[in-house]
Amino acid sequence: MTDLATKINFSPRLGDLSIFGVGVRRKGPIKIYSVGLYGNSTARESIKDLSASSNKEDAFEELRSKVKSNPPTTFLLKMNFKVGAEKMASAIADSVAPRHSGDSNEVDNLKKLIFEGISEKGAATKGTTFQFDCSNDKISVSVDGVDQGSVESSGLSQAFCDVYLDKNSVSNALKESCLNNCGKP
Repeated sequence: MTDLATKINFSPRLGDLSIFGVGVRRKGPIKIYSVGLYGNSTARESIKDLSASSNKEDAFEELRSKVKSNPPTTFLLKMNFKVGAEKMASAIADSVAPRHSGDSNEVDNLKKLIFEGISEKGAATKGTTFQFDCSNDKISVSVDGVDQGSVESSGLSQAFCDVYLDKNSVSNALKESCLNNCGKP
């Protein structure tokens, strides 16, 4: 599957998970990265009757609910634009923080994992990948295929999913793509 905005390709499978959709994260006119959402067959089955042609907001909320209640879910980010290590780690952490009602140290730990994963390079350059594996009890982080560790927290994992799936999503294109690819017309 290809993100049409950036022309970045995503594999149809990531381990046991299949791709649900792709989208772009923009900051103004700049296409920062493309994101792919991967989920399991249970989650896919639970959203097959959703339709983008019905009430879109209701369909988006149902998509969010079904994906979050059927983990694991993986978000694969592929950079399209160079961003410094501190700025990238902060941007993701700042998106998660207001959605997370738990201990703020959990968000700080997530930020640290992201930062440490790209700090050797100094920046997340075009082609850098970030993989966030969200499960019932933790979120695991990999940068360029290298495991950076995890933060034990179901709340943080859920908050991370909301960055891409709630009504204030950083990529509405991702939600649209998920509905178009997994739901009914």
